Amino acid sequence: MATSLNAVRDRGTPGFDARDGNNGRIVRADAAHVDALCGIERKAVQLFRGHPAWPSYAAVSIPPALLHLAISRGLVWVALDASDEPVGFVWLDTDVGDGAIGIAEIDVLPSHGRRGVGAALLEHACDWARAAGYRRVDLGTLADVPWNAPFYARHGFAAVDKNEPGFAFARQRDRDNGFPEHLRQFMSRALPPPAAGDWTAWPAPAKLNLFLRIVGRRDDGYHELQTVFRLLDWGDEIRLRVRDDGQIRRLSDTPGVPAEHDLVTRAARLLQVDGGKGVDITVEKRIPMGGGLGGGSSDAATVLVALNHLWGRGLDVDALAELGRQLGADVPVFVRGRSAWAEGVGEKLTPLSLPRRYHVVLDPHEPVPTAALFQAPELTRNAPRATISSFVSGETTENAFTAAVRARHPPVAAALDWLAGFGAARLSGSGGGVFLETGSLDRAVAIARRCPAAFSAQVAAGVDVSPLNRALARYGGAP
Repeated sequence: MATSLNAVRDRGTPGFDARDGNNGRIVRADAAHVDALCGIERKAVQLFRGHPAWPSYAAVSIPPALLHLAISRGLVWVALDASDEPVGFVWLDTDVGDGAIGIAEIDVLPSHGRRGVGAALLEHACDWARAAGYRRVDLGTLADVPWNAPFYARHGFAAVDKNEPGFAFARQRDRDNGFPEHLRQFMSRALPPPAAGDWTAWPAPAKLNLFLRIVGRRDDGYHELQTVFRLLDWGDEIRLRVRDDGQIRRLSDTPGVPAEHDLVTRAARLLQVDGGKGVDITVEKRIPMGGGLGGGSSDAATVLVALNHLWGRGLDVDALAELGRQLGADVPVFVRGRSAWAEGVGEKLTPLSLPRRYHVVLDPHEPVPTAALFQAPELTRNAPRATISSFVSGETTENAFTAAVRARHPPVAAALDWLAGFGAARLSGSGGGVFLETGSLDRAVAIARRCPAAFSAQVAAGVDVSPLNRALARYGGAP
Protein backbone atom coordinates (compact mmCIF):
# COMPACT_ATOMS: atom_id res chain seq x y z
CA MET A 1 0.00 0.00 0.00
CA ALA A 2 1.45 3.33 -1.01
CA THR A 3 0.15 6.23 0.98
CA SER A 4 0.34 9.86 0.05
CA LEU A 5 2.46 11.77 2.53
CA ASN A 6 1.14 15.03 1.20
CA ALA A 7 -2.44 14.18 0.32
CA VAL A 8 -4.68 16.64 -1.52
CA ARG A 9 -4.01 20.37 -1.20
CA ASP A 10 -7.07 21.38 -3.21
CA ARG A 11 -10.69 21.46 -2.17
CA GLY A 12 -11.87 20.34 -5.59
CA THR A 13 -14.56 22.94 -6.13
CA PRO A 14 -16.05 22.97 -9.64
CA GLY A 15 -14.41 24.99 -12.36
CA PHE A 16 -11.61 22.90 -13.86
CA ASP A 17 -12.79 20.69 -16.68
CA ALA A 18 -10.21 18.39 -18.29
CA ARG A 19 -12.20 18.45 -21.52
CA ASP A 20 -12.33 22.24 -21.73
CA GLY A 21 -9.27 23.65 -23.43
CA ASN A 22 -10.11 27.13 -22.12
CA ASN A 23 -9.72 26.05 -18.51
CA GLY A 24 -7.15 23.29 -18.73
CA ARG A 25 -6.66 19.67 -19.56
CA ILE A 26 -5.23 16.50 -18.10
CA VAL A 27 -2.57 14.54 -19.97
CA ARG A 28 -0.16 11.77 -19.14
CA ALA A 29 3.02 13.20 -17.68
CA ASP A 30 6.34 12.73 -19.45
CA ALA A 31 9.92 12.87 -18.22
CA ALA A 32 10.16 16.58 -19.03
CA HIS A 33 7.56 17.25 -16.30
CA VAL A 34 9.57 15.76 -13.41
CA ASP A 35 11.14 18.97 -12.13
CA ALA A 36 7.89 20.93 -12.43
CA LEU A 37 5.93 18.26 -10.53
CA CYS A 38 8.51 18.14 -7.74
CA GLY A 39 8.20 21.92 -7.56
CA ILE A 40 4.41 21.71 -7.29
CA GLU A 41 4.76 19.27 -4.38
CA ARG A 42 7.14 21.58 -2.52
CA LYS A 43 4.82 24.56 -2.96
CA ALA A 44 1.72 22.60 -1.99
CA VAL A 45 3.29 21.32 1.22
CA GLN A 46 3.66 24.88 2.47
CA LEU A 47 -0.08 24.84 3.19
CA PHE A 48 0.68 22.62 6.19
CA ARG A 49 2.95 25.01 8.04
CA GLY A 50 1.82 25.01 11.66
CA HIS A 51 0.07 21.66 11.41
CA PRO A 52 1.39 18.85 13.66
CA ALA A 53 2.33 16.91 10.50
CA TRP A 54 4.44 19.79 9.17
CA PRO A 55 7.83 18.50 10.38
CA SER A 56 7.31 15.25 8.47
CA TYR A 57 6.05 17.01 5.37
CA ALA A 58 8.98 19.42 5.41
CA ALA A 59 11.52 16.62 5.81
CA VAL A 60 10.25 14.29 3.09
CA SER A 61 9.97 15.18 -0.57
CA ILE A 62 9.30 13.20 -3.73
CA PRO A 63 12.27 11.11 -4.91
CA PRO A 64 12.67 12.33 -8.52
CA ALA A 65 13.94 8.94 -9.71
CA LEU A 66 10.82 7.16 -8.44
CA LEU A 67 8.60 9.79 -10.04
CA HIS A 68 10.54 9.38 -13.29
CA LEU A 69 9.94 5.61 -13.23
CA ALA A 70 6.24 6.03 -12.44
CA ILE A 71 5.91 8.44 -15.37
CA SER A 72 7.56 5.90 -17.70
CA ARG A 73 5.00 3.31 -16.58
CA GLY A 74 2.12 5.65 -17.44
CA LEU A 75 1.01 6.10 -13.83
CA VAL A 76 1.22 9.91 -13.56
CA TRP A 77 -1.14 12.50 -15.03
CA VAL A 78 -0.58 16.24 -15.03
CA ALA A 79 -3.14 19.04 -15.09
CA LEU A 80 -2.16 21.78 -17.51
CA ASP A 81 -3.60 25.27 -17.52
CA ALA A 82 -4.65 27.14 -20.65
CA SER A 83 -0.97 27.96 -21.32
CA ASP A 84 0.01 24.28 -20.95
CA GLU A 85 1.82 24.96 -17.69
CA PRO A 86 1.57 22.19 -15.04
CA VAL A 87 -0.65 23.18 -12.12
CA GLY A 88 -1.24 19.80 -10.47
CA PHE A 89 -0.67 16.08 -10.80
CA VAL A 90 -1.74 12.66 -9.57
CA TRP A 91 0.55 9.64 -9.20
CA LEU A 92 -0.76 6.09 -8.89
CA ASP A 93 1.05 3.22 -7.17
CA THR A 94 0.47 -0.35 -8.37
CA ASP A 95 2.25 -2.02 -5.42
CA VAL A 96 -0.89 -2.14 -3.28
CA GLY A 97 -1.95 -5.67 -4.25
CA ASP A 98 -5.28 -7.45 -3.82
CA GLY A 99 -6.77 -5.89 -6.97
CA ALA A 100 -6.25 -2.36 -5.62
CA ILE A 101 -4.20 0.63 -6.70
CA GLY A 102 -2.97 3.45 -4.48
CA ILE A 103 -2.82 7.22 -4.71
CA ALA A 104 0.88 7.80 -4.13
CA GLU A 105 0.61 11.58 -4.48
CA ILE A 106 -1.88 14.21 -5.61
CA ASP A 107 -0.96 17.87 -5.44
CA VAL A 108 -2.18 21.18 -6.83
CA LEU A 109 -0.45 24.55 -6.85
CA PRO A 110 -1.87 26.70 -4.04
CA SER A 111 -2.49 29.44 -6.63
CA HIS A 112 -4.87 27.07 -8.43
CA GLY A 113 -6.74 25.80 -5.40
CA ARG A 114 -10.54 25.90 -5.22
CA ARG A 115 -10.84 25.52 -9.02
CA GLY A 116 -11.65 21.82 -9.18
CA VAL A 117 -8.19 20.77 -10.34
CA GLY A 118 -7.77 18.20 -7.58
CA ALA A 119 -11.24 16.78 -8.21
CA ALA A 120 -10.58 16.46 -11.93
CA LEU A 121 -7.26 14.71 -11.34
CA LEU A 122 -8.76 12.33 -8.80
CA GLU A 123 -11.67 11.34 -11.05
CA HIS A 124 -9.36 10.97 -14.04
CA ALA A 125 -7.14 8.58 -12.09
CA CYS A 126 -10.11 6.58 -10.81
CA ASP A 127 -11.57 6.32 -14.32
CA TRP A 128 -8.29 4.96 -15.67
CA ALA A 129 -7.93 2.52 -12.75
CA ARG A 130 -11.42 1.16 -13.41
CA ALA A 131 -10.68 0.73 -17.13
CA ALA A 132 -7.44 -1.06 -16.21
CA GLY A 133 -9.28 -3.62 -14.11
CA TYR A 134 -8.60 -2.34 -10.61
CA ARG A 135 -11.40 -2.85 -8.12
CA ARG A 136 -10.39 -0.39 -5.41
CA VAL A 137 -8.38 2.80 -4.91
CA ASP A 138 -6.59 3.21 -1.54
CA LEU A 139 -4.90 6.22 -0.02
CA GLY A 140 -3.59 7.72 3.18
CA THR A 141 -4.57 11.24 4.23
CA LEU A 142 -5.19 13.49 7.22
CA ALA A 143 -8.48 13.17 9.06
CA ASP A 144 -8.45 16.67 10.57
CA VAL A 145 -7.84 18.82 7.46
CA PRO A 146 -10.96 19.90 5.52
CA TRP A 147 -9.37 19.51 2.10
CA ASN A 148 -8.02 16.04 2.91
CA ALA A 149 -10.33 13.31 4.28
CA PRO A 150 -13.56 15.33 3.79
CA PHE A 151 -12.54 16.03 0.18
CA TYR A 152 -12.04 12.34 -0.50
CA ALA A 153 -15.29 11.47 1.25
CA ARG A 154 -17.14 13.71 -1.21
CA HIS A 155 -15.59 11.63 -4.00
CA GLY A 156 -16.71 8.23 -2.79
CA PHE A 157 -13.88 7.31 -0.42
CA ALA A 158 -14.71 5.76 2.94
CA ALA A 159 -12.53 5.45 6.03
CA VAL A 160 -11.07 1.99 6.68
CA ASP A 161 -9.40 0.35 9.66
CA LYS A 162 -5.72 1.32 9.63
CA ASN A 163 -4.91 -1.93 11.45
CA GLU A 164 -5.86 -4.06 8.47
CA PRO A 165 -2.85 -6.10 7.23
CA GLY A 166 -2.96 -4.42 3.83
CA PHE A 167 -1.90 -1.12 5.39
CA ALA A 168 1.03 -2.50 7.41
CA PHE A 169 3.65 -1.37 4.89
CA ALA A 170 2.21 2.13 4.69
CA ARG A 171 2.11 2.45 8.47
CA GLN A 172 5.71 1.29 8.75
CA ARG A 173 6.75 3.85 6.16
CA ASP A 174 4.98 6.53 8.15
CA ARG A 175 6.92 5.48 11.25
CA ASP A 176 10.19 5.48 9.31
CA ASN A 177 9.45 9.04 8.14
CA GLY A 178 8.45 10.19 11.63
CA PHE A 179 4.85 10.85 10.60
CA PRO A 180 2.44 11.12 13.57
CA GLU A 181 0.46 7.90 13.26
CA HIS A 182 -2.55 9.22 15.15
CA LEU A 183 -3.09 11.83 12.39
CA ARG A 184 -3.20 9.31 9.56
CA GLN A 185 -6.53 8.25 8.03
CA PHE A 186 -6.68 5.46 5.45
CA MET A 187 -9.51 5.50 2.94
CA SER A 188 -10.72 3.36 0.03
CA ARG A 189 -13.07 3.76 -2.89
CA ALA A 190 -14.61 0.72 -4.55
CA LEU A 191 -14.59 0.70 -8.36
CA PRO A 192 -17.32 -1.14 -10.28
CA PRO A 193 -16.13 -3.34 -13.16
CA PRO A 194 -16.41 -1.84 -16.64
CA ALA A 195 -19.88 -2.29 -18.07
CA ALA A 196 -20.61 -3.78 -21.48
CA GLY A 197 -19.56 -1.28 -24.10
CA ASP A 198 -17.10 0.54 -21.82
CA TRP A 199 -13.46 1.02 -22.76
CA THR A 200 -10.90 -1.18 -21.05
CA ALA A 201 -7.14 -0.44 -20.84
CA TRP A 202 -4.45 -3.08 -21.30
CA PRO A 203 -0.62 -2.88 -21.19
CA ALA A 204 1.56 -3.96 -24.12
CA PRO A 205 5.08 -4.08 -22.65
CA ALA A 206 8.32 -3.61 -24.55
CA LYS A 207 11.13 -6.18 -24.52
CA LEU A 208 14.88 -6.20 -24.76
CA ASN A 209 17.08 -8.90 -26.24
CA LEU A 210 19.83 -9.32 -23.67
CA PHE A 211 21.83 -11.21 -26.29
CA LEU A 212 21.06 -12.57 -29.76
CA ARG A 213 22.86 -15.25 -31.78
CA ILE A 214 22.09 -16.80 -35.17
CA VAL A 215 23.09 -20.45 -34.93
CA GLY A 216 21.86 -21.87 -38.23
CA ARG A 217 19.26 -21.85 -40.95
CA ARG A 218 16.24 -24.11 -41.27
CA ASP A 219 15.00 -25.89 -44.36
CA ASP A 220 12.12 -23.41 -44.63
CA GLY A 221 14.59 -20.52 -44.91
CA TYR A 222 14.07 -19.13 -41.41
CA HIS A 223 17.11 -18.51 -39.24
CA GLU A 224 17.64 -20.41 -36.00
CA LEU A 225 18.16 -17.97 -33.15
CA GLN A 226 19.12 -17.94 -29.51
CA THR A 227 18.20 -15.00 -27.35
CA VAL A 228 16.91 -13.89 -23.97
CA PHE A 229 13.73 -11.85 -24.00
CA ARG A 230 13.61 -9.44 -21.07
CA LEU A 231 10.15 -7.95 -20.57
CA LEU A 232 9.91 -4.38 -19.31
CA ASP A 233 7.41 -2.51 -17.16
CA TRP A 234 7.09 0.14 -19.89
CA GLY A 235 5.32 -0.03 -23.24
CA ASP A 236 2.22 0.82 -25.24
CA GLU A 237 -1.34 0.96 -23.95
CA ILE A 238 -4.15 -0.75 -25.85
CA ARG A 239 -7.74 0.32 -25.28
CA LEU A 240 -10.54 -2.01 -26.31
CA ARG A 241 -14.31 -1.53 -26.48
CA VAL A 242 -16.35 -4.61 -27.35
CA ARG A 243 -18.93 -4.19 -30.08
CA ASP A 244 -22.00 -6.34 -30.75
CA ASP A 245 -22.06 -5.85 -34.53
CA GLY A 246 -18.93 -7.84 -35.41
CA GLN A 247 -16.98 -4.83 -36.72
CA ILE A 248 -13.27 -4.55 -35.94
CA ARG A 249 -12.15 -0.92 -36.07
CA ARG A 250 -8.84 0.72 -35.24
CA LEU A 251 -9.75 4.24 -34.17
CA SER A 252 -6.26 5.60 -33.55
CA ASP A 253 -3.79 6.47 -36.28
CA THR A 254 -0.44 4.72 -36.65
CA PRO A 255 1.64 6.63 -39.22
CA GLY A 256 2.64 4.46 -42.14
CA VAL A 257 0.53 1.48 -41.03
CA PRO A 258 -2.92 1.15 -42.66
CA ALA A 259 -5.53 -0.26 -40.29
CA GLU A 260 -6.06 -3.40 -42.39
CA HIS A 261 -2.34 -4.26 -42.14
CA ASP A 262 -1.90 -3.37 -38.48
CA LEU A 263 -1.05 -6.32 -36.26
CA VAL A 264 -3.71 -5.27 -33.74
CA THR A 265 -6.54 -5.58 -36.26
CA ARG A 266 -5.05 -8.74 -37.76
CA ALA A 267 -4.86 -10.26 -34.27
CA ALA A 268 -8.49 -9.43 -33.59
CA ARG A 269 -9.60 -10.97 -36.91
CA LEU A 270 -7.54 -14.08 -36.23
CA LEU A 271 -9.33 -14.59 -32.93
CA GLN A 272 -12.81 -13.60 -34.10
CA VAL A 273 -15.49 -16.19 -34.69
CA ASP A 274 -17.83 -15.65 -37.66
CA GLY A 275 -20.91 -13.83 -36.46
CA GLY A 276 -19.22 -13.04 -33.16
CA LYS A 277 -18.50 -9.81 -31.35
CA GLY A 278 -16.38 -7.00 -32.71
CA VAL A 279 -14.15 -4.39 -31.12
CA ASP A 280 -12.95 -0.81 -31.31
CA ILE A 281 -9.19 -0.50 -30.77
CA THR A 282 -6.98 2.46 -29.92
CA VAL A 283 -3.22 2.27 -29.44
CA GLU A 284 -1.23 4.75 -27.37
CA LYS A 285 2.23 4.25 -28.88
CA ARG A 286 5.24 4.72 -26.65
CA ILE A 287 7.49 2.00 -28.08
CA PRO A 288 9.27 3.33 -31.18
CA MET A 289 8.54 1.51 -34.41
CA GLY A 290 11.45 -0.37 -35.97
CA GLY A 291 13.38 -0.22 -32.72
CA GLY A 292 13.82 -3.91 -31.99
CA LEU A 293 11.74 -3.46 -28.82
CA GLY A 294 8.79 -5.60 -29.89
CA GLY A 295 6.13 -2.89 -30.07
CA GLY A 296 3.98 -4.33 -32.87
CA SER A 297 4.33 -7.90 -31.59
CA SER A 298 3.42 -6.88 -28.06
CA ASP A 299 0.39 -4.90 -29.26
CA ALA A 300 -0.83 -7.98 -31.16
CA ALA A 301 -0.29 -10.24 -28.15
CA THR A 302 -2.23 -7.88 -25.90
CA VAL A 303 -5.17 -7.87 -28.32
CA LEU A 304 -5.16 -11.68 -28.42
CA VAL A 305 -4.97 -12.10 -24.65
CA ALA A 306 -7.44 -9.33 -23.82
CA LEU A 307 -10.05 -10.22 -26.44
CA ASN A 308 -9.82 -13.90 -25.56
CA HIS A 309 -11.09 -12.79 -22.14
CA LEU A 310 -13.47 -10.02 -23.21
CA TRP A 311 -15.06 -12.12 -25.97
CA GLY A 312 -15.18 -15.20 -23.77
CA ARG A 313 -13.30 -17.35 -26.30
CA GLY A 314 -11.74 -19.48 -23.56
CA LEU A 315 -8.58 -20.46 -25.48
CA ASP A 316 -5.63 -21.59 -23.37
CA VAL A 317 -2.23 -19.93 -23.52
CA ASP A 318 -0.81 -22.57 -25.88
CA ALA A 319 -3.57 -21.94 -28.42
CA LEU A 320 -3.13 -18.16 -28.12
CA ALA A 321 0.65 -18.48 -28.53
CA GLU A 322 0.13 -20.52 -31.71
CA LEU A 323 -2.18 -17.84 -33.09
CA GLY A 324 0.45 -15.29 -32.17
CA ARG A 325 3.16 -17.23 -34.01
CA GLN A 326 1.13 -16.76 -37.20
CA LEU A 327 1.47 -12.99 -36.73
CA GLY A 328 5.18 -12.86 -35.88
CA ALA A 329 8.01 -14.78 -34.25
CA ASP A 330 8.12 -12.48 -31.19
CA VAL A 331 4.40 -12.57 -30.44
CA PRO A 332 4.37 -15.84 -28.42
CA VAL A 333 6.73 -14.52 -25.73
CA PHE A 334 4.36 -11.62 -25.10
CA VAL A 335 1.35 -13.95 -25.06
CA ARG A 336 3.01 -16.20 -22.49
CA GLY A 337 4.09 -13.17 -20.49
CA ARG A 338 7.39 -14.36 -19.03
CA SER A 339 10.94 -13.19 -19.57
CA ALA A 340 12.50 -16.19 -21.26
CA TRP A 341 15.39 -17.98 -22.93
CA ALA A 342 14.32 -18.48 -26.56
CA GLU A 343 15.45 -20.75 -29.37
CA GLY A 344 14.21 -21.79 -32.80
CA VAL A 345 12.71 -18.74 -34.48
CA GLY A 346 11.86 -17.46 -31.01
CA GLU A 347 8.97 -19.83 -30.29
CA LYS A 348 10.82 -22.32 -28.01
CA LEU A 349 10.64 -20.53 -24.70
CA THR A 350 12.06 -21.36 -21.27
CA PRO A 351 10.97 -18.89 -18.56
CA LEU A 352 13.83 -17.20 -16.70
CA SER A 353 14.00 -15.44 -13.36
CA LEU A 354 16.47 -12.59 -13.76
CA PRO A 355 17.97 -10.15 -11.23
CA ARG A 356 16.21 -6.84 -10.74
CA ARG A 357 17.75 -4.37 -13.16
CA TYR A 358 16.92 -0.93 -14.55
CA HIS A 359 17.53 -0.10 -18.19
CA VAL A 360 18.24 3.10 -20.05
CA VAL A 361 16.64 2.59 -23.47
CA LEU A 362 17.65 4.98 -26.24
CA ASP A 363 15.64 5.64 -29.37
CA PRO A 364 17.95 7.03 -32.11
CA HIS A 365 14.88 7.88 -34.24
CA GLU A 366 16.18 5.57 -36.94
CA PRO A 367 13.86 2.68 -37.90
CA VAL A 368 15.83 -0.40 -38.92
CA PRO A 369 14.19 -2.80 -41.43
CA THR A 370 14.95 -6.33 -40.27
CA ALA A 371 14.67 -8.08 -43.64
CA ALA A 372 17.59 -6.17 -45.15
CA LEU A 373 19.86 -7.05 -42.24
CA PHE A 374 19.46 -10.78 -42.83
CA GLN A 375 21.06 -10.22 -46.25
CA ALA A 376 24.11 -8.46 -44.80
CA PRO A 377 27.29 -10.32 -45.85
CA GLU A 378 29.03 -9.66 -42.51
CA LEU A 379 26.23 -11.32 -40.53
CA THR A 380 27.37 -14.43 -38.66
CA ARG A 381 24.79 -17.11 -39.39
CA ASN A 382 26.38 -20.18 -37.80
CA ALA A 383 27.59 -19.07 -34.38
CA PRO A 384 28.22 -21.79 -31.77
CA ARG A 385 25.28 -22.45 -29.49
CA ALA A 386 25.22 -20.63 -26.19
CA THR A 387 23.93 -22.09 -22.95
CA ILE A 388 21.83 -20.58 -20.20
CA SER A 389 24.80 -20.91 -17.86
CA SER A 390 27.06 -18.97 -20.25
CA PHE A 391 24.45 -16.21 -20.35
CA VAL A 392 24.01 -16.13 -16.58
CA SER A 393 27.79 -15.95 -16.08
CA GLY A 394 27.96 -12.86 -18.31
CA GLU A 395 29.96 -14.60 -21.02
CA THR A 396 27.19 -14.31 -23.62
CA THR A 397 26.03 -10.73 -24.26
CA GLU A 398 26.61 -10.05 -27.97
CA ASN A 399 24.01 -9.24 -30.62
CA ALA A 400 24.61 -10.73 -34.08
CA PHE A 401 23.14 -7.68 -35.81
CA THR A 402 25.32 -5.02 -34.16
CA ALA A 403 28.02 -4.76 -36.83
CA ALA A 404 25.52 -4.70 -39.70
CA VAL A 405 23.35 -2.08 -38.01
CA ARG A 406 26.36 0.08 -37.14
CA ALA A 407 27.54 0.03 -40.77
CA ARG A 408 24.15 0.89 -42.27
CA HIS A 409 22.58 3.19 -39.68
CA PRO A 410 24.90 5.95 -38.37
CA PRO A 411 22.36 7.34 -35.87
CA VAL A 412 22.18 3.94 -34.17
CA ALA A 413 25.99 3.76 -34.11
CA ALA A 414 26.08 7.22 -32.55
CA ALA A 415 23.56 6.18 -29.89
CA LEU A 416 25.60 3.08 -29.06
CA ASP A 417 28.76 5.16 -28.81
CA TRP A 418 27.19 7.76 -26.53
CA LEU A 419 25.62 5.18 -24.22
CA ALA A 420 28.88 3.20 -24.14
CA GLY A 421 30.37 6.12 -22.23
CA PHE A 422 28.40 4.86 -19.20
CA GLY A 423 28.84 1.10 -19.57
CA ALA A 424 28.19 -1.88 -21.83
CA ALA A 425 25.69 -0.50 -24.37
CA ARG A 426 23.87 -3.08 -26.48
CA LEU A 427 21.52 -3.31 -29.44
CA SER A 428 18.07 -4.83 -28.88
CA GLY A 429 16.81 -7.28 -31.49
CA SER A 430 17.66 -6.05 -34.94
CA GLY A 431 17.71 -2.41 -33.73
CA GLY A 432 17.63 0.48 -33.74
CA GLY A 433 16.83 0.70 -30.03
CA VAL A 434 19.92 0.47 -27.82
CA PHE A 435 20.11 -0.01 -24.08
CA LEU A 436 22.31 -0.04 -21.00
CA GLU A 437 21.62 -2.20 -17.97
CA THR A 438 22.18 -0.80 -14.47
CA GLY A 439 21.53 -2.06 -10.97
CA SER A 440 20.45 1.38 -9.71
CA LEU A 441 17.36 3.37 -10.60
CA ASP A 442 19.08 6.61 -9.61
CA ARG A 443 21.96 5.89 -11.99
CA ALA A 444 19.60 4.96 -14.84
CA VAL A 445 17.63 8.18 -14.41
CA ALA A 446 20.80 10.28 -14.16
CA ILE A 447 22.05 8.84 -17.46
CA ALA A 448 18.69 9.27 -19.19
CA ARG A 449 18.50 12.91 -18.16
CA ARG A 450 21.83 13.57 -19.91
CA CYS A 451 20.56 12.15 -23.19
CA PRO A 452 21.54 14.28 -26.24
CA ALA A 453 18.73 16.00 -28.10
CA ALA A 454 19.26 13.75 -31.13
CA PHE A 455 17.92 10.75 -29.19
CA SER A 456 15.10 9.99 -26.78
CA ALA A 457 15.76 8.16 -23.52
CA GLN A 458 13.47 5.95 -21.50
CA VAL A 459 14.04 4.33 -18.11
CA ALA A 460 12.36 0.97 -17.51
CA ALA A 461 12.64 -1.88 -15.04
CA GLY A 462 12.98 -5.46 -16.18
CA VAL A 463 10.21 -7.79 -14.99
CA ASP A 464 9.91 -11.56 -14.93
CA VAL A 465 6.10 -11.51 -15.21
CA SER A 466 4.47 -9.31 -17.82
CA PRO A 467 2.22 -6.40 -16.83
CA LEU A 468 -0.28 -7.97 -19.26
CA ASN A 469 -0.49 -11.11 -17.11
CA ARG A 470 -1.15 -8.97 -14.07
CA ALA A 471 -3.87 -7.05 -15.90
CA LEU A 472 -5.55 -10.28 -16.98
CA ALA A 473 -5.51 -11.51 -13.38
CA ARG A 474 -7.22 -8.29 -12.25
CA TYR A 475 -9.97 -8.98 -14.76
CA GLY A 476 -10.35 -12.51 -13.43
CA GLY A 477 -8.81 -14.24 -16.44
CA ALA A 478 -6.38 -17.12 -16.36
CA PRO A 479 -2.77 -16.20 -17.23
